[in-house]
Amino acid sequence: MDKRSYDREFKTTIVELVNAGRPVKSLSEEYGVSQASINRWKRMAITNGNPQAIEETKEALRIKALEKELKETKLERDILKKAVSIFSKSDR
Repeated sequence: MDKRSYDREFKTTIVELVNAGRPVKSLSEEYGVSQASINRWKRMAITNGNPQAIEETKEALRIKALEKELKETKLERDILKKAVSIFSKSDR
């Protein structure tokens, strides 16, 4: 396996192309860089190379997912409350 090293400018250029809408696969083939490397560079660009920021990003995504789940659960609860009130009225 060939271990290449790319300079910061090259990585930045590739990330900019990805952000501009170019598919990772085509960039990988065109520049001879693995897709995993491009995806890693993109992640590092988002977090400015800070590994702790990657964890914070994961936590933020988890919080967002939990907030969505909470919203759905509250909606289901409210629907069930209305259903109970409707059925209890019909029993009288």
